[in-house]
Amino acid sequence: MRIDLNSDLGEGYGPWKMGEDAQILSVVTSANVACGGHASDPDTMVETLLLAKAQGVVVGAHPGYADPMGFGRRVIPMSPREIERMVACQIGALMGAAALAGVKIGYVKAHGALANLAADDRSVADAIARATAAVSRDLAVLAISGTEQEPAAEAAGLTVYSEIFADRAYLPNGRLVPRSRDGAMIKDAETAAARLVAFLQSGLMPTLDGPAIALKAQSICVHGDSAHAVAMAANIRSSLTTAGVTLAAFLAPT
Repeated sequence: MRIDLNSDLGEGYGPWKMGEDAQILSVVTSANVACGGHASDPDTMVETLLLAKAQGVVVGAHPGYADPMGFGRRVIPMSPREIERMVACQIGALMGAAALAGVKIGYVKAHGALANLAADDRSVADAIARATAAVSRDLAVLAISGTEQEPAAEAAGLTVYSEIFADRAYLPNGRLVPRSRDGAMIKDAETAAARLVAFLQSGLMPTLDGPAIALKAQSICVHGDSAHAVAMAANIRSSLTTAGVTLAAFLAPT
């Protein structure tokens, strides 16, 4: 069995740094790099891509609402057309940075509130998929497992990979528990790792308020913006390897 381990990185801005990107990149196999919407700037994008390149980590674009004050975790009222244009421009910005860094962007993963809205709103999921396809049909989509993001990307003719979250609790409908609720974040690394090993063995994800649910996954996300991110990622990698799981990117490195 093999699976990818990804993290959201490059989420600083100017002199303000978010997370321990260099350390995380020594553990994960794919990196979702912020594109200047919810976070990042040209220098941060290029430097993050160079760090990923040095570690042989596959990189993807991580577009979100242009809301750095809210870190992209607030829904900004926008039409599907506005979302489509915003996402296309953010992907293009990261691809420009990637050209300077000498790497190739392989996929797109929506961030925060935009991703959560696209999980249930097909028109938003379609807008993200259209934007991705318009920039390049060679780009894959990394989608939240069991959501509208998957069929939207497939309908746009894009390759789709599905992800689950190492450090987030789930609701019985397959959606993530809102961060405002108690128990939304799993902060203990050993608890998170044990849950993932059990999931990979059974295909069933425990939920906060109900029975376990079936999900598919080619990738596991560990958020890079938390204080425990490095320890969480390292513990998960070690636990999965011990359980006989091979950690490998869902796309080939370029």
